[in-house]
Amino acid sequence: MREKVEAALDRIRPALRADGGDVELVGVQDGVVTVRLMGACHGCPMATLTLKQGVERTLRSLVPEIKTVEAL
Repeated sequence: MREKVEAALDRIRPALRADGGDVELVGVQDGVVTVRLMGACHGCPMATLTLKQGVERTLRSLVPEIKTVEAL
């Protein structure tokens, strides 16, 4: 499943990078994906919205086995 998540993140990264941010996959365990928001995304007031409405929504649509996405 890790490979599927990485492939899905590769589809999200261009949008994040366009705003000076990025996302790194930390781990996948029991349907929970852990990521690290980097660059402009790290500490941004909109990071939670980006994580849930952008990253999680996209990952769950591409990899249905995912239950949730959490950030470090």
